[in-house]
Amino acid sequence: MTADNDLGESVPMQNETFGGAPRKPAPGLHFIATPIGTARDITLRALDILRMADVLAAEDTRTLRHLMEIHGIPLNGRAVVAYHDHNGEQARPRLLAALAEGKSVGYASEAGTPLVADPGFQLGRAAIAEGCDVFAAPGPSAVLAALTVSGLPSDRFLFAGFPPNTQSARRKWLSEMADLQATVIFYESPKRVAAMLADLAETFGPERRAVLCRELTKRFEEVRRGTVAELIESLETAPIKGEIVVLLDRPHGPRFGPEDIDAALRDRLGRMRVKEAASEVAQALGLPRREVYQRALALDRDEE
Repeated sequence: MTADNDLGESVPMQNETFGGAPRKPAPGLHFIATPIGTARDITLRALDILRMADVLAAEDTRTLRHLMEIHGIPLNGRAVVAYHDHNGEQARPRLLAALAEGKSVGYASEAGTPLVADPGFQLGRAAIAEGCDVFAAPGPSAVLAALTVSGLPSDRFLFAGFPPNTQSARRKWLSEMADLQATVIFYESPKRVAAMLADLAETFGPERRAVLCRELTKRFEEVRRGTVAELIESLETAPIKGEIVVLLDRPHGPRFGPEDIDAALRDRLGRMRVKEAASEVAQALGLPRREVYQRALALDRDEE
């Protein structure tokens, strides 16, 4: 909406979009991004929704109640519905019923932006299927915060979620992204981050640049940058704790085709053992050792 000022110029009217008084949220499902650490990292709009929505739902009700207490927002008799991976089938009908009655429902992730490694996806899809309006109150995101401070290219990136727990599944999962021309971002547990880096060295090569971010926006926030090999060495001297985001740079340098790898291997297989030939070629071409070793085995079998 616009109005004319004293100079006859068209200017925006004051409303909630341009900073006017807060209004009761419109009927529909409102996804609310919540702080990933520092409690003050929340938008005014998110606080308005928490203050005035008819129904509140949260991945972790204790976390949401604590956040509301910090910001002085009373429940005023409203219940906070728990909605998480283990009770979605039971909780979803209750929230959809509130939406069908024309109520506003605010859903908050435990931390960060809903639907990013968060159980809200099925709720959002169900609300859309029922013809309800779905809104986003954007805000904190560990993925974007890590990308911002990483120093890695941000023009194209992939959030890959959580890696598999077992080594074989994890290496297969990683191999699918080895040649991706984008920054790859994922979450990892501090208990598995050392094993993850070892798998990265095998799959992406030890010289691929990577970044470890931990405890973003919190008291012990830390960012470690370097090659995969350098990060492995850093963990040996200073183990890492807390919530971790891992970022991998895209591949750089010349791209070698299968024929280039095979030619380099054949040159060495006549005078080296398979494992030694594979290690030398992998290092020379900047390729994952495991991938080169598999090709060396195949060539060695063919020549027998």
